[in-house]
Amino acid sequence: MSQQTARGGSAAWALVITSVAGFMAALDNLVVTTALPSIRKDLGGALPDLEWTVSAYTLTFAVLLMFGAALGDRFGRRRLFIAGITVFTAASAAAAMAPGIDSLIAARAVQGAGAAVMMPLTLTLLTAAVPEARRGMAYGIWGAVNGLAVASGPLVGGSLTEHISWQWIFWLNVPLGLILVPLARLRLAESHGTGAPLDLPGTLLASGGLFGIVYGLVRGPVDGWTGAVVLTGLFAGTALLVGFVLYSVRAKNPMLPMRLFRSRAFSGINAASLLMFLGMFGSIFLLSQYMQGVLGYSPTEAGLRMLPWTGMPMLVAPIAGILSDRIGGRPVVATGLFLQALGLGHLAVVATADASYAAQLPALIISGIGMALYFAPASNLVMSSVRPKEQGIASGANNALREVGGALGIAIMASIFASRGGYESGQAFVDGMRPALVTGAAAVALAGVATLFIPARRRPTAPTSPPAGPTPEAVLETAS
Repeated sequence: MSQQTARGGSAAWALVITSVAGFMAALDNLVVTTALPSIRKDLGGALPDLEWTVSAYTLTFAVLLMFGAALGDRFGRRRLFIAGITVFTAASAAAAMAPGIDSLIAARAVQGAGAAVMMPLTLTLLTAAVPEARRGMAYGIWGAVNGLAVASGPLVGGSLTEHISWQWIFWLNVPLGLILVPLARLRLAESHGTGAPLDLPGTLLASGGLFGIVYGLVRGPVDGWTGAVVLTGLFAGTALLVGFVLYSVRAKNPMLPMRLFRSRAFSGINAASLLMFLGMFGSIFLLSQYMQGVLGYSPTEAGLRMLPWTGMPMLVAPIAGILSDRIGGRPVVATGLFLQALGLGHLAVVATADASYAAQLPALIISGIGMALYFAPASNLVMSSVRPKEQGIASGANNALREVGGALGIAIMASIFASRGGYESGQAFVDGMRPALVTGAAAVALAGVATLFIPARRRPTAPTSPPAGPTPEAVLETAS
């Protein structure tokens, strides 16, 4: 069992602190995209340099997620959570004050490292603070905030850039970080994982493998999929991850025990998460450009028109969390994923070079409800599929797969877009976007199918005498 030291901790405070921290980390995935023209005007730099202001964050974030979770389990989750917030906040200030494009890229890389430490620990700290019976609702609120951050990144970045300056997309994090650090120290309870020593060989293999694959996916659409560096990254990364799996099967205290994947619940929700983010990230990447470049909306106008999608989690996700407490997470997540796939498919059908907003609105609402139904119960399924002492690394692994899915989605859908269309005209953009959105819808539908393989939750029966069956840990160990 994890060791906990109560220090003014409470469920409400844990929910606020972890939700705000998760919002900061998730927001910075896409917040820079709409600010790139302004950044180029002020700092200069070629197109590849501008792309690295996005990619540098994605790379370090994805690569270090499992390592950050392992550090928290070993040295204290609250302690490392505070360290992650501190690094993220300092790097945000450095990015806002960057005198040139190279220093901005370096600050973004450090930002990603700080986010990789704090993000997986938000779920473990929240789980430790909230009673099991109320975790669904808590995950619902946490998921709503994180889903809003992912989907509203382009809106926030565009609005701040348009009305103030691009530096404020980074300054926004500084006061939040300065408030969160003392609050986390005073209001969160400390907890640890297994106490096992750090798995250095596993860390190097996993981090190197993730770096190679994410680097190849990020650079593929830009440098070409047959480029030597891209192919080297993809093949070397895959080889290192295979080595990580083989090593972890035999290691005494592996960073990510492979036996966890014998659980259909753990394997199913992680497969669904990867596919969900593949479809969602790639779709948002193209749709934000479509609304601005083809339909002629400003960044703020485009963001406001996407609110039925991006804002829906704030309304529906808490309800989804309560439903998952009552009927189990599997039916809620599966419904959400199929609705999301339906919405993306509808957007592909109605998209034209002069589509009216009324034609798009039903698809945006359906997609928003689907995304909201996914986030909260998915987190609950991840955390309930492992023992309490393994929740840190489970959260890190799930977040890493989500990041890989997001990078894979942008790479695949950008390649489909480039092969079927382009930026020459509005019609050319639509010709490329439609098949890409169909691909995204198919990926999310496959995520829904993967969710169906998760075992249904057994309804508890009232025992006539004190139960003498296996412990919950033993049940989780043998679940399949």
